[in-house]
Amino acid sequence: MKANEIRPGVALNIDGKLYVVAKIGHVKPGKGPAYIQAKMRAVDGSGMKEQRFSGSDVVDGTTLDRREMEFLYGDGEGGGTFMDMQDYDQVELGKDLLDDALLYMAANSTCTVMFHESTPVAVELPSSVTVTITDTAPGIKGATATNQLKEAECDTGLKTRVPPFIAIGEKVRVSTEDGSYMARVKED
Repeated sequence: MKANEIRPGVALNIDGKLYVVAKIGHVKPGKGPAYIQAKMRAVDGSGMKEQRFSGSDVVDGTTLDRREMEFLYGDGEGGGTFMDMQDYDQVELGKDLLDDALLYMAANSTCTVMFHESTPVAVELPSSVTVTITDTAPGIKGATATNQLKEAECDTGLKTRVPPFIAIGEKVRVSTEDGSYMARVKED
């Protein structure tokens, strides 16, 4: 595969080591040719690696098996148990694999877990998730026209900033990329 086909979630074999692309950026410096900056996580847990590719570079891509899984519960140490939605097999994923993904996952929520030769290597979250506010300061009366945000904690443990009209118990949509508030979710 060519380097300009690299996307987040793609697995690459670099120097005999398997990496999953976490972030990708196209950079056009003021002087010199454009390049692709990829931030990748080593599947063996040895950490992150950043590498530059020119658009015409050929990279060794690897196919990953994507499975829809349901998050059952966390282990209290940053890991969690997931259940395959097809055959109901349960898999335990550690903190090194999940990173901060559990901050965006409530019990019984679904996500995509990527496997390489029956070994889980990465978790792919949707672009946004709905969470419930469990703790925040009360809103200031008449502060509806301001751009000020207040601190809030969600049921998943995520800390974010929300507008002043958001109260405890309300559901909000947050971005899984940076944890930022996107919108209030209306209940039917």
